[in-house]
Amino acid sequence: MTDPNALDGLPLPEQRQSAVGHDAARSAILAQLADKRLPGAIMLHGPQGIGKATLAFELAAAILTATGDEPPHRVHEQIAAMSHPNLSVLRRRPKDGKGYYSVIRVEDVRELRDGLHHTRGRAGHRIAILDSIDDCNPSAANALLKTLEEPPPETTFFLISHRPGSLLPTIRSRCHNLALRPLDDALLASLVTATLPDLDPASLDRALQLAGGRPRRAFETLALAENSPVGALVLWLQAPEAAPIAAQLQLADALGSDPQGPDMSFAREILGDWMADEARNAAMQSNDRRRLASATELWEKAGALLDEADSVNLDMKQTLVVIFDRVRKHRALSAIPAEPA
Repeated sequence: MTDPNALDGLPLPEQRQSAVGHDAARSAILAQLADKRLPGAIMLHGPQGIGKATLAFELAAAILTATGDEPPHRVHEQIAAMSHPNLSVLRRRPKDGKGYYSVIRVEDVRELRDGLHHTRGRAGHRIAILDSIDDCNPSAANALLKTLEEPPPETTFFLISHRPGSLLPTIRSRCHNLALRPLDDALLASLVTATLPDLDPASLDRALQLAGGRPRRAFETLALAENSPVGALVLWLQAPEAAPIAAQLQLADALGSDPQGPDMSFAREILGDWMADEARNAAMQSNDRRRLASATELWEKAGALLDEADSVNLDMKQTLVVIFDRVRKHRALSAIPAEPA
C-alpha cells in the first residue's frame, strides 16, 4: 500500500518504525502489551505531521514480535516491505489513472474487514492501521464502526486522527484515546539533523520556525524554495486586515498556480492551523460570542471551498481569493471590541 502523503527522499512511517518523543503514549501501550490486555482499538490523535503513523508502526512491530514467533529483525523487515501477513494498512487508494482518491471509501473498509475475518497468516496478534481515519467518508466511517463494535479476536486497530473532534463520537468511544503533542524544538532539531547531517544552521532555524513542533512540516519547509510563497503567507496571516488587497491577490496567484504542489499543500496546513487557533482563542474569550461565531463560520466555509475545489477541479486561485477575503473580514470583525456581556 503506497502512502499518498509520502515526501520525496524521506522514509515512510512503516520504514522508519521509530518515533521520536511521545514517550508517555508509547509506555502506556507497551505496559498494556506486557500485561496482555491490549485494547481492541487505539486512537492516536494530534496535529498532522508529529509522528503518529510512525509511532503506530513502531508499536505494531512490538506487538507482532511479542505475540508472534519470529525475531524482531524479521518482523521489522516484513513491516518495512508491507508484507507481514498479520498487518493490514488502510490509506487512500491510488486511482487507476493518476493520483489518489480523496477519501477512504466504504468498499476499502469492507475489504479490510473481510481480510481480518480470514484465517490469520501467522501466529500472534493482528494489527490494522488506518492512516488516517479522517479520510473515511461517512459510509466508510459507519462500516468501520460496525467492525469496531464486533472486532475480530486478537486484533488491535490503530486509528490515526488529525481532527478527532470531527469523527463519530461512537467511534471515539470505542477506542483507547492517546493524545500526542508537537515536539519541542530541541528534540525536533535532533531528528532533522540526524536525517540531514549536512544541513546549515540557517535552514534548520527556518525549518524549526515554520514547523511548530511537527517533523513532517520541518521537512516540508526544507523542500520549499527559498522564495516560496508559504513564507509570505505566514507573514500575511499575522495581520491580514492591515495588508493591502494586492498582497492577498498575489498570494492566491502564487499558491494556486499548482494546486497539487508542495507549496499549496503546506499552505493548506498553515491556513487550517491558523483558523483552528482563531476558533480556540475565541472560545477562551467567553464574552465574545461574535468572534467565536465568525471563526467557526470561517473554518467551515474555507474547508467546504477547498473540498469543492478538489472534488470538481475548480480554479484554486479563485478559491484562495475568496478564502483570503473571508480571513480579512473575520480579523476586521475581531478587531472591534466585544459588547459587554
